[in-house]
Amino acid sequence: MSTLLMYLIAMLMVTNTSKEYMVHPLSRDIAINAKWDKSIWSKVTACNLEYFMGHRPSHIPNVEFKLLYDPESIYVIFKVVDQYVRASSRGYQSAVCQDSCVEFFFTPQQDVGSGYFNLETNCGGTILMYHQVSRNHCSKELSDNDLDQIQIASSLPKLITKEITQPVTWTLEYKLPFSILAKYTEVITPARGVEWKANFYKCADRSSHPHWLTWSIVDLPKPDFHRPEFFGTLIFC
Repeated sequence: MSTLLMYLIAMLMVTNTSKEYMVHPLSRDIAINAKWDKSIWSKVTACNLEYFMGHRPSHIPNVEFKLLYDPESIYVIFKVVDQYVRASSRGYQSAVCQDSCVEFFFTPQQDVGSGYFNLETNCGGTILMYHQVSRNHCSKELSDNDLDQIQIASSLPKLITKEITQPVTWTLEYKLPFSILAKYTEVITPARGVEWKANFYKCADRSSHPHWLTWSIVDLPKPDFHRPEFFGTLIFC
């Protein structure tokens, strides 16, 4: 089945549930320090990941995110009220989805057929990032030099080898430059009226209490985040 046909079918299925988020411009410089309560984020609308994939998990963390942008970058912050937290991945492009992980999948334009980025970050701030048309199709791994340009901060240590079984709230924040995206695909630079397609996820594939949460609903029987036909819309103001 072609990517376009899959997209059209999905749009018919999720017309009433597809999400939209208004992304406002940044008014001043921002320190990337994973502090959810700092003043620059205080008036920015937060969204929750309210859907889950597969069977209802026994542990459903509360996950919120916020976005801002400026002419050079998009800014993302997550707040996760969590439990059973782990971070064992080491280095770029390691399997961070097996840890306590938040993910930003997006197409920097409206055409999901052009491919998407999957930016996956575990709770310690370790990054995996690719551009691909669909799972493992025309897949391009972002270089270490490009990933070095992403400013990222976490409230938790880089490595958590013994799972934290008690309730814990953690935050993660990053600044993603548009310049590195343009090396892998066409980018419509955010400005008033520009729209991107995107979804946000939370997972912990190999924790003692695995779960797969989504912002825009993914209407499938088994967990699969690599489904751009279900992306919601980011609307830049």
